[in-house]
Amino acid sequence: MAAGLQVLARLARVPLCPLLLGSPVARLASGMALAEQARQLFESAVGAVLPGPMLHRTLSLDPGGRQLKVRDRSFQLRQNLYLVGFGKAVLGMAAAAEELLGQHLVQGVISVPRGISAAMERAGKQEMLLKPHSRVQVFEGAEDNLPDRDALQAALAIRQLAEGLTADDLLLVLISGGGSALLPAPIPPVTLEEKQTLTKLLAARGATIQELNTIRKALSQLKGGGLAQAAYPAQVVSLILSDVVGDPVEVIASGPTVASIHSVQDCLHILNRYGLRAALPRSVKTVLARADSDPHGPHTCGHVLNVVIGSNALALAEAQRQAKALGYRAVVLSAAMQGDVGSVAQLYGLLAQVAGAHLTLPGAGASVEEEDEQFHELVAELQLPDLQLREALEAVVGAEGPVCLLAGGEPTVQLQGSGMGGRNQELALRVGAELGRRPLGPVDVLFLSGGTDGQDGPTEAAGAWVMSDLAGQATAEGLDVATFLAHNDSHTFFRCFHGGAHLLCTGLTGTNVMDVHLLFLQPR
Repeated sequence: MAAGLQVLARLARVPLCPLLLGSPVARLASGMALAEQARQLFESAVGAVLPGPMLHRTLSLDPGGRQLKVRDRSFQLRQNLYLVGFGKAVLGMAAAAEELLGQHLVQGVISVPRGISAAMERAGKQEMLLKPHSRVQVFEGAEDNLPDRDALQAALAIRQLAEGLTADDLLLVLISGGGSALLPAPIPPVTLEEKQTLTKLLAARGATIQELNTIRKALSQLKGGGLAQAAYPAQVVSLILSDVVGDPVEVIASGPTVASIHSVQDCLHILNRYGLRAALPRSVKTVLARADSDPHGPHTCGHVLNVVIGSNALALAEAQRQAKALGYRAVVLSAAMQGDVGSVAQLYGLLAQVAGAHLTLPGAGASVEEEDEQFHELVAELQLPDLQLREALEAVVGAEGPVCLLAGGEPTVQLQGSGMGGRNQELALRVGAELGRRPLGPVDVLFLSGGTDGQDGPTEAAGAWVMSDLAGQATAEGLDVATFLAHNDSHTFFRCFHGGAHLLCTGLTGTNVMDVHLLFLQPR
């Protein structure tokens, strides 16, 4: 990291490359509007992690049809194959699995978001839909990614199928982002409403996805290895599309096929941190006390094979390839962008400012000591384990044309208002504000943030894009950016700003590998 920060000190002293403003590379990259290029790269990232292709890369049948191969492992097939699944990408995963497995599949149950079948049909995505007379029963629920009674019914049907299996059976489990909300089965006497209220309170106070899932697992019959335990002694193979930073299988969808490593004390520590322990319902206290005194201790999952088949890094790699094809110097900053959305916005604003300093004529770009200190502080706060800061800064230093910095992850938003929005629209609006108050030099900057599932919070948009003149143009339209941010009302802002032209609307995509961030820097 220190080496990356040392590059910063060289930026303002680098002579402006004479090829920068008029080269064929620059003309190629400016052939399409920046916004159109941003949408194109986002769509390519999503396309790389669609469920069908990923499943076919992982599963295959031997020529005789007697064995199922999962990468380098083989499993005997003798009318003993069952399927369950839950998540935003699971409808397409199940369709691909049933097409591949054919008559080998005995029965299946999946839990998917409400409306996704109709959305896929409207979009003409037949490959995402189960065929007529499918052996897979579909439950739709968890509208706006919130657990509900329909999702609870699906979870109980999944548990019932799993509990009926024998040692001769094989259970294929399909898991993707959104799986936690689609598999709610609280341990009695905790009710769905009590568990949901506690989760909402934690999320509103800025709890991370890891902390939320620790609490969910402690209060669930199926999360934290509960589904694997229900299926025992059957063999279990889980195919996982990751929507969590670092792809930890124990966190994705709250780890239904991974034994939980967390204790009751871990739960209490989280609840104390966010000031919620004293307000716990009696039912939650009962379940936690019961788990703390369980003489058997945590169960194991030795009969389970967990395989991650797709991730944010895979999506970013494809977008990077497409950016290079458009003439950009493209660098992936991180696939683990997390932390407070305001700090993440500052990081992107600072990167854009540094690029502007490089494009300033020799002598105009003065000291960058202040920026150097800000980088140190932001990097330390966000704790990004795979941040490629040095590579990004050197890309700016050595650029002979436009630059595209790519990242992915899942920043968090601490709710302070009652507006409408999601973390991608909030991040885009905050980056737009950052760009407006920083000197950028002779460079056009565009930032896009989008959720790969196509739905950012309880809105119809996947995200939004902004440029450096956002604040000024918003003021001209009578929109005050600071006021909208204070109320976490980013979606209302973008719906009003330029008639909604800056919203990224894709519809439900049928996949989910967190968010994609794109920062474009194009010399004028």
